[in-house]
Amino acid sequence: MTIRLADPADAAAIAAIWNPYIRDTMVTFNWAEKSPQEVATMIEVRQQAGCGTWLAQEAGRPLGFASYSQFRGGVGYTHTMEHTILLAPEARGRGVGRALMRALEDHARAGGVHSMFAGVSAANPEGVAFHAALGYGQVARLAEVGFKAGRWLDLVLMQKILTP
Repeated sequence: MTIRLADPADAAAIAAIWNPYIRDTMVTFNWAEKSPQEVATMIEVRQQAGCGTWLAQEAGRPLGFASYSQFRGGVGYTHTMEHTILLAPEARGRGVGRALMRALEDHARAGGVHSMFAGVSAANPEGVAFHAALGYGQVARLAEVGFKAGRWLDLVLMQKILTP
């Protein structure tokens, strides 16, 4: 397995991992699928901001991706980021997520990021457990802030301090 910075040419592969989560699960509150162009723009914008998107691959096959950007707008949040991580079903339980998060967190730390957030759907207990195993602590549960498939969903905010 290799982990590398993604570039816009990887957008279709990333959209192919992301869209089944959008379409078929409550992992994300979004119900509008991502186009390759939308993903390519996200990759470019995040790179220009000093953030990034990583792609895990094995024999050229995409296994997952992780990306981060500033948590909220404004200069006061310059050192606080939020990430997204999603894996292809066949990559789960193989250490791919941990490897992606290690690359993402190392990059963020080197760029002066102090705090990293994960916004995890409460309907995704595996995602909450994954982040807890990586040292993210639950700092808030926002009740009924997402709505998808006729159902209100809670958001679990988890945070990890990256620098002492």
